Amino acid sequence: MARKPVQQRAKATVDAIVEAGFIAMAERGPAATTTRQIADIAGVGVGSLYEYFENKEEIFQVMSERFVADTIAMIQPLIPTIVRKPIKEAVLDLLGHFRDFLQADNERYLKCARYAMALDFEQHVEPLQKTLSELVTQYLMHHPETLKIRNIPTMSYIMINGGIYSVVRHLCDPAPPITFDELAGGLADMVSHYTEREMALVAPERH
Repeated sequence: MARKPVQQRAKATVDAIVEAGFIAMAERGPAATTTRQIADIAGVGVGSLYEYFENKEEIFQVMSERFVADTIAMIQPLIPTIVRKPIKEAVLDLLGHFRDFLQADNERYLKCARYAMALDFEQHVEPLQKTLSELVTQYLMHHPETLKIRNIPTMSYIMINGGIYSVVRHLCDPAPPITFDELAGGLADMVSHYTEREMALVAPERH
C-alpha cells in the first residue's frame, strides 16, 4: 500500500475504494477492471486512489485479506455451537452458513471467489486454515472417541478444502445438476460415513 491511512477520513476513503473494488470485480472480472473504474465507483479521484494504492493489484490484495478476515469472523462465533453437534449436523450447519455468507450483499464474495486464483487468495488463507483447524481440534476435544480416527490432519485438509471448492463451484453454476441441499447432504454423508467407518475399525472386538 502506497500510504497507510491514519485519520478516520482517510480510512473511510480506503474502505470506499476497497468496496468499489468488489463491485468492479463482480461486474467486469479482474482483467477488465481498472483503477479509474474503481475510483469512479468509489466517488474519489484517481489521484486520491493512488495516494493509498500503487495499482489495482494492491487493491485486490486488500480485498483478498478482507475476504479471509470476514470469513473468519463468520466462522468463529459458530464454533462453540458446531463442535457440540453430531458430525453430520455440524457439517450441514457450517456449509449452510458458508453459503449464506457467500451470497450476502448481492453475492459480492461469491462473485469474487470465481476469480480466487487471479486474486492470489492463496497467499492470504493461512489465518482461515488456522481457524478451520481450530474448529476441527475443538470438535475432537468435545468428541474424544473421534481421536481414534487415523490420518486426521490429512482427511481434515481434504474434506475442508474439497467442501469449500464444491460449494463455491455449485453456487457459481447457473444451472447446477443438483440442489445445494443435495450437495450439502452428500458432503455431510461423506464425512459422517468416513468417521463411522474409522470408528468401527478401531472399536474393540466383541467376544
